[in-house]
Amino acid sequence: MTSISKIALACAALVAASGAFAQKAGDNIVSMGVATINTTTDVGPLTNSGAFTPLLSGATANISNETTVSFGWLHMYTDNIGAEFTLGLPPTVTQDLTTPNGGALGTSHPAAAKMELWTPTAVAKYFFGTAKDQWRPYVGLGASHVSFHNIKAKQTADVQALAGTSAALSSSWAPVYNAGLIYNVDDKWSINGSVSYIPLTTKATFVGDAAHGSTTTTGDIKLKTVDYVIRLGYRF
Repeated sequence: MTSISKIALACAALVAASGAFAQKAGDNIVSMGVATINTTTDVGPLTNSGAFTPLLSGATANISNETTVSFGWLHMYTDNIGAEFTLGLPPTVTQDLTTPNGGALGTSHPAAAKMELWTPTAVAKYFFGTAKDQWRPYVGLGASHVSFHNIKAKQTADVQALAGTSAALSSSWAPVYNAGLIYNVDDKWSINGSVSYIPLTTKATFVGDAAHGSTTTTGDIKLKTVDYVIRLGYRF
């Protein structure tokens, strides 16, 4: 065999090896990176057991955008179908409250409450292309169990009148609509970027302090969350 033939065979072998990327049946890929959580809110009518209901008319809320560490585990059932479980370190988000008709309650309540946000998620994914492709776009559909913990109301008179005794937001299952792209660096390492949309409704229950009659305020809050995630993955 000539030297040129040997070189040609070596190059062909190199090309073949470089095409042996990930996301094939049986693969498990663990990943770690960052997630940015962006949430918009829509406050429904709030009802108070005392005299505050008119003052809460037209109330709006805003939840801060936060960035946290994100972990993922992807298992491939076929070359094109997989399922991923993700969990992030629960960020502490801040909720601002505005009561335009608040009267004695005031109208602006920045940082009215702080809470930890938990969003463990499972998503079924369909990967386009083949297992040898370096770029693998995908779409996914799944569910997330969203819960709120360690809710703390701000220590001001107006906020304490509404939630000085306790504040709670109900846990809820929510659909997850997901799309993303994986870039396979080699047959072990990859970079995964994705965006997810998570709409949900939570029931708010606030109990005011004793000085204001310990009244209870209830109502629904709709959250529309968009998560942007980028993680470094390792296949084993």
